[in-house]
Amino acid sequence: QVQLVESGGGLVQPGGSLRLSCAASGSIFSINAMGWYRQAPGKERELVAKVISGGSTNYAGSVKGRFTISRDNAKNTVYLQMNSLKPEDTAVYYCNAVPPWGRAWGQGTQVTVSS
Repeated sequence: QVQLVESGGGLVQPGGSLRLSCAASGSIFSINAMGWYRQAPGKERELVAKVISGGSTNYAGSVKGRFTISRDNAKNTVYLQMNSLKPEDTAVYYCNAVPPWGRAWGQGTQVTVSS
């Protein structure tokens, strides 16, 4: 069972940037699609970015053009570069397969965008 550990969150001002990392305890090479999800207070968890094993990507409309997802299969790591952050990006961010594996959810990493 792959375990996922997210890191890189923090407090950032509007317009700022953060880079999130997701380290897997096992190989993600065979996982076709990996994604970053987020959950804001009082809201459902949502998928914001997805990367397929061949490298193609998809984004939610709310983050398209600002976020970039990538994966390094050799390092078993998935990244999320977040630019031009907005207060509405405030959430706990998680990585998981797409569709998600129930037992693979990690603790997530908190991103807070505030002045």
